[in-house]
Amino acid sequence: MINNYDKIARHYDKLSRLVFFKSQVNAQIDQLTSIPAKSAILIVGGGTGWILEEISKIHNEGLQITYVELSSKMTELAKARNCGDHNVEFINTGIEDFETNQHFDVILTPFLFDNFKRDRAIMVFQKLNLLMKTKGLWFLVDFSLNKQEGKWWKWLILKAMYSFFKLIRIVEATSLIDMEPYFMAANYTKLSEQFYYGHFIKASIFKK
Repeated sequence: MINNYDKIARHYDKLSRLVFFKSQVNAQIDQLTSIPAKSAILIVGGGTGWILEEISKIHNEGLQITYVELSSKMTELAKARNCGDHNVEFINTGIEDFETNQHFDVILTPFLFDNFKRDRAIMVFQKLNLLMKTKGLWFLVDFSLNKQEGKWWKWLILKAMYSFFKLIRIVEATSLIDMEPYFMAANYTKLSEQFYYGHFIKASIFKK
């Protein structure tokens, strides 16, 4: 199954921090203070669920969290996390197959779109856009090649990453897609933008 991390679920966090230290983690943590109290939150591709424990450090109660993760092994690891006094619903499915009548105040997509080819990325963006409330916040964290500094080494790391994922057959993408133009076309406003790991990781918050 494409974009399913079951094969490396128990080792994913260690692998990512071996390469990127805590840059991937910090890029997500730094956004969490922008989560409003009592929010309905959708987390897509949250992996092992460490982000749930970090959210509970900001708000210890009152959040309605829907956690959508394709990997069943990742989902099981996430269920074992300390989520604070929040209502957390774990849904083990791909976002493409996720169905709900609920709309959300906050959507988190950490390193989600770098898994997809362009047509699927656009489809997922459009689907999530329909689930976002007006004035809702979208926390986007992903790799970026837009900055010129050190572009050659970033390209080498990306090539190595995609080659590894292709070898173990878990990711469909072979190159990055810049998602920002799709947010701008959908009339989102970019509230903040921060870079990490030599401008290789970009964390943006968009408001609908």
